[in-house]
Amino acid sequence: MGAKPVPVTMRPTFRPQLVNPPFGDPGLYVDFLFERRALLFDLGDIRALPPRKLLRVSHAFVSHTHMDHFMGFDWLLRICLGRPGAIELFGPPGILAQVEAKLSAYTWNLVQNYPGNFTLVVGELHPDGRLERARFSCRERFRREPLPPVQSPDGWVVVEEGFRVRATFLDHEIAVLGFALQEPTHVNLWKNRLLEMGLGVGPWLKGLKHAVLAGAGDDTPITALWRTAAGMAERTLSLGELKPALSIVPGSRIVYVTDVVYHAGNARRIADLAQGVDVLFIESVFLHTDADQAARKFHLTARQAGQIARWAGARAVVPFHFSPRYAEREADLRLELEQAFRGG
Repeated sequence: MGAKPVPVTMRPTFRPQLVNPPFGDPGLYVDFLFERRALLFDLGDIRALPPRKLLRVSHAFVSHTHMDHFMGFDWLLRICLGRPGAIELFGPPGILAQVEAKLSAYTWNLVQNYPGNFTLVVGELHPDGRLERARFSCRERFRREPLPPVQSPDGWVVVEEGFRVRATFLDHEIAVLGFALQEPTHVNLWKNRLLEMGLGVGPWLKGLKHAVLAGAGDDTPITALWRTAAGMAERTLSLGELKPALSIVPGSRIVYVTDVVYHAGNARRIADLAQGVDVLFIESVFLHTDADQAARKFHLTARQAGQIARWAGARAVVPFHFSPRYAEREADLRLELEQAFRGG
């Protein structure tokens, strides 16, 4: 069984869920409540996610390719194979060659019979902001097709209307990526105010939200549904006239960080990435009494994770990736993190 959805106070657009219980492989599944899509952060053992959830995935973000973060690539491919659509996958330097090696390990002589041309578009982020890219499509037997590289200013690897994802480089003796998921703007509709204005609900509200998210000016015309004695009729209003029925607030933010050693540089970069975040998902592998072991393994203790969350000003922190040596001491790990987070 996978982990339960995280009970955090956030505006209901992103629904984050740890893929496994905290002693299992790291991974975060983020469902979009109002779209048929989801995101995956890390690809370890993802078999706890049913196929219907995996088929919603539009983007996957890999922190690094240790087995417990990447072995699920094959399972995701198995579920999606033969179907239409594409997944964009992002990872640190080396990810293109590693995806190519995984795909080349299989025989693809019958893929021309598959009904869908499932495609992977892989982006390899470099510290200078360069994003090397390639496409691997089923009909081409997953041969590597280079795509033009692009720049990712400040690590923004995905920038779409409804969400954006920023990556930052962290140290695990090797380069790993931490990720921040952000909803640029959240638009709430006040139905009671719509009714007071004589307006009706309907598909036109999607266009209204789209205009706001796109940064349209107040004079932008919007075709709305107007309530009349004879029923509903169309009427053109400006975006400015409709704004009293809207609540426009900064979007929610989630940060995912795992497999990092504790030192000043890492702590600063994580805190910067997670500044003021709604929820910080952060590894808490060891108890602080075993800090020397944590340093040798290039991992955080629960106390260190809680301190970083406090420095970031996170609204909530969720620990995961517990070492199996504490199988009987889960409560101790959680308490140590919580005390550090609250400043105790």
